[in-house]
Amino acid sequence: MNEMIFIFWYWWVLALIFLVVEILAPGFFFLWMAASGFATGIMVWLMPSVSMNIQFFVFSTLSIIAILVWKFYIKKYVTTTDQPLLNKRGAQYIGRVFTLYQAIENGQGKIKVDDSIWKVRGEDCNINTRVKVIAIRGIVFDVEKVD
Repeated sequence: MNEMIFIFWYWWVLALIFLVVEILAPGFFFLWMAASGFATGIMVWLMPSVSMNIQFFVFSTLSIIAILVWKFYIKKYVTTTDQPLLNKRGAQYIGRVFTLYQAIENGQGKIKVDDSIWKVRGEDCNINTRVKVIAIRGIVFDVEKVD
């Protein structure tokens, strides 16, 4: 039975395709598959008589190992930032005190924060009462009255 010959540069083209996919859909997943394809291409270049079954096995094994090593590494060495709430706009307001923009009636009201108005949930209060944000649920703040 004829076995298909897999030339080394096929792996390099596959690696390049994975790099393009990584650029279009970032997440450090296809990067490791691209590295595995490049490494498999080097192996085939150095040992052209390697069968396709071995080539696919090496590529698959290298891909799985590289992805798992990356996952364990990223969990162990979590990157810290000086602004952990940068993309969590609502969480930035927890602990701050605001004046009610609309009275809390039946547990619901509104506050004005900078240039936007947020819904709040809490005990009934009159307009212009000072409230403190204690939590956020979706896009609604939980507040408590400040004395």
